[in-house]
Amino acid sequence: MTFHRRHVLAAAAAAAPLALPTLVRAQGAYDPSAFDADRKAILAMAGDYKVRFDFRETTPLVAGYTPLEPKLSGGHEVVRVIADTGRFISLQHILVAEHDGAPIIIKHWRQDWTWQPESVLTYAGKSAWKLTPVSAAERAGAWSQTVWQTDDSPRYGGVGRWTHAFGEARWTSGPTWRPLARRDAIRNPPYDRYDAVNRHIITPTGWVHLQDNAKIGPMDGRLTTFVHEDGLNTYTRFDGFQVRAADDYWAATRDYWAAVRAAWDRAAAKGTVKVQEEPQAGSVTGPTLMGLADEIAEGKRTTPAAIAAAHAEFAAKVA
Repeated sequence: MTFHRRHVLAAAAAAAPLALPTLVRAQGAYDPSAFDADRKAILAMAGDYKVRFDFRETTPLVAGYTPLEPKLSGGHEVVRVIADTGRFISLQHILVAEHDGAPIIIKHWRQDWTWQPESVLTYAGKSAWKLTPVSAAERAGAWSQTVWQTDDSPRYGGVGRWTHAFGEARWTSGPTWRPLARRDAIRNPPYDRYDAVNRHIITPTGWVHLQDNAKIGPMDGRLTTFVHEDGLNTYTRFDGFQVRAADDYWAATRDYWAAVRAAWDRAAAKGTVKVQEEPQAGSVTGPTLMGLADEIAEGKRTTPAAIAAAHAEFAAKVA
């Protein structure tokens, strides 16, 4: 199972001040009645999809740097609503692949949406994340999106507003730092993080996630942008794959993952989280936490036993 996970992730992939984009709603002020439209857009991202990931380095900004060839990949993914309290929505992504006709299930990233957040967990660089306050002006009419890695360790967070002008539901974040994705981390590049702006747009056939990534890292004693990258992740509604296998996996492991999420939340509530980044898995906790879920799904370990082992992993590797 470990070999297949790495193979599929390879095919499927993938402190700066908090800032809001300058985009505002029509008439220059937030319309409270748009709250329901915002929620509808977020919930519209749930479903079954054929996905395509397209990353292209476009503009080098350091002499001698040669942009990489485009990185194209894809697969099948389900997105499920695992929490909805009205002002908080959590969407879990699960990849579905096949090997010799058998499904291979890989819990993928998670996106949490919070209405008018007072703080957001942001990447601070060097395997550290921190709770960043959001001012009253920044959070008025805004949603934060916090993204978590496959093992529910933190990845990045940002704040932005949904707009609905001209029939287009679109959310745009302010620029936020994030750690390197696997596609870059495994190459040991000269840059060590992204300064990124995210856009989510709902389409007639699903949705797209657009990324404007400045790849930055230390050079001559200061952070420098090496190259800009455009990312386009396309989610097209499609259910011609083994969807049920993903739902069965989630039914078997959701209590375990709820306990893991709670452990990460407790760590974040202290104001900072430190966990070592790892090129293949994202975080050093990834192999253990993901492996415990696999053992539950395969009937090799009980949920309580897996939760106890996960807590031991946290004690050893999370600060």
